[in-house]
Amino acid sequence: MNRLRVGIVGSTGAVGLEMLRLLEETNFPVSELSLFASERSVGLTQLFRGQPVSIRPLSDTCFRGLDLLFNATSGELARKYLPIALEEGTRVIDNSSAFRMNPEVPLVVPEVNAHRIDSSSTLIANPNCSTIQMCVAVAPFERAFGVKRIIVSTYQAASGAGKEAMEELVEQTKAFVNGGALEARKFPYPLLFNLIPHIDRFEENGYTREEMKMVNETRKIFEKPEWRISATAVRVPVIRAHSESITLELERDFDPETIRAVLNDTPGIVVQDDPETNLYPMPAQAALRKEVFIGRIRKDLAFEKGVSFWVVADQLLKGAAWNAIQIAQTLVERVWNIRF
Repeated sequence: MNRLRVGIVGSTGAVGLEMLRLLEETNFPVSELSLFASERSVGLTQLFRGQPVSIRPLSDTCFRGLDLLFNATSGELARKYLPIALEEGTRVIDNSSAFRMNPEVPLVVPEVNAHRIDSSSTLIANPNCSTIQMCVAVAPFERAFGVKRIIVSTYQAASGAGKEAMEELVEQTKAFVNGGALEARKFPYPLLFNLIPHIDRFEENGYTREEMKMVNETRKIFEKPEWRISATAVRVPVIRAHSESITLELERDFDPETIRAVLNDTPGIVVQDDPETNLYPMPAQAALRKEVFIGRIRKDLAFEKGVSFWVVADQLLKGAAWNAIQIAQTLVERVWNIRF
């Protein structure tokens, strides 16, 4: 088999649109593409390799004959429909949170734990967007120095809450310019000129679900249940690309130049770190890029063996669609022996 029958659930959403674009950009071995979305999109078409593909509704039989399925919808829909796809023999890469913490389901960031993908993999979970970029950044530190503790604060773009949230921020900007009221529908308050320290629901321990995703998913990905991790997640008025301030307490001492050398040798990471020329990662430059950008690297003043740094990545790409495509590329090579 040289080409696969591939499907995308949620092809009209922010992540689904990127998955569709990346399948074409990477020349993914697709023989037949099936697109699925909500009822209001059924019957519309999307272009793939210059040809229109009709959007189909979800049903109990819609996945029949597919080799590989990408899910870019909610956990609720994933729990309802992905077991049907698996019963049909379709291999699934799931971007929702539905199965991430299931001990039987690999949770994969290819730069960290691609070894979890093999011929037996039928369902693979894509981690949370903020988790992915943090794990890519933390992995070289763990390999070179060992990690004891992680403290992270996130600055998450509006588009992390979906296409409608991104559009809401644009609408608020237009309303402000025109002297209108700032309406909030996707967030508890208007995001324009504001920061909202509240992403997903609050848990009993005072952390939000987003923050606990970062804690629990990171431990699972690295297979380090003993890691001490604390996270604070904040929504910011940025259209695209998440930023994170990370402090690590390391097992072994280091110097910043060694760290820069280690990071420069790590695939998928771009070091932008020159205070003299004001070079550091920013969302405006990271948007639409697949890499994880790291800068502001410095010895931490709170921990004897601590390091602090700044990380930026496009959460729709590396934080979602691109990570899923990377998983798929590895899966295709190991299951169907198709090389990229």
